[in-house]
Amino acid sequence: MGENVLELTDDNFGTVVEQVSGVALVDFWAEWCAPCRVFAPVLDEIAAQYAGSVTVAKLNVDQGRNTAAKCEIRAIPTIILFRDGKEVERFVGITKKETLIERLEAAISELG
Repeated sequence: MGENVLELTDDNFGTVVEQVSGVALVDFWAEWCAPCRVFAPVLDEIAAQYAGSVTVAKLNVDQGRNTAAKCEIRAIPTIILFRDGKEVERFVGITKKETLIERLEAAISELG
């Protein structure tokens, strides 16, 4: 996990994502998921690019089962874009970096 990527758990998801103003990008993944491992470097790059302006985090669905269930994660990787603690967009499967950046930029601009 990259230095700019936060590790989420059932215990800290609310305080890191749901109760914070701003934009957060959360990757729901698992150690055994090959597509998740393929996507990891892309998430690290986005986290480095947006350090200080966007919260980028990962939640291991095997360890954060309650949060995964609450967020209705049905397949991994699933990337959810949150703005002011509310889900604004969801990507299932490997998503292009350009697509995520485009949606991040839109979410940031909508903050005002």
